[in-house]
Amino acid sequence: MSDRFVTDCKPFNTLTPHELYAIIQLRNEVFVVEQQCVFQDADNKDADAHHLMVFHNQQLAAYARLLPPGIAYEEMSIGRVVSSPSCRGMGAGRLLMQTAIESCYTLFGKAPIRIGAQLYLKKFYRSFGFVQDSDVYLEDGIEHIEMRIP
Repeated sequence: MSDRFVTDCKPFNTLTPHELYAIIQLRNEVFVVEQQCVFQDADNKDADAHHLMVFHNQQLAAYARLLPPGIAYEEMSIGRVVSSPSCRGMGAGRLLMQTAIESCYTLFGKAPIRIGAQLYLKKFYRSFGFVQDSDVYLEDGIEHIEMRIP
């Protein structure tokens, strides 16, 4: 599966302008345009994050930001998880999440990981060991739940 993809994980201050632009473009393409969700994406957490990128043929196929404990939640967290519509069904999302979990443990130590997941992706996240840890709530008009790997 991963032979078609290249992964890279970097702190914010080492992202190239092209990488940063690709990240912003993908997040806007999916979260703002595709999901028709008007929200403030630039939330002052990117500078504290490591940015995990999955590339396919030099194009950004999937992305997630990895946050240390105390930034988004008490626990370390994975957020802004997104796959490019042009790469869906190719395994980029699975590779992204497997690598995100491993990278969190490498960067921040073996400890619980929390995510705020869109409800429709509950089964996907459960396949990585996440368990639902909250009631359903609305965030930017989309049903979410918190999930956690203990």
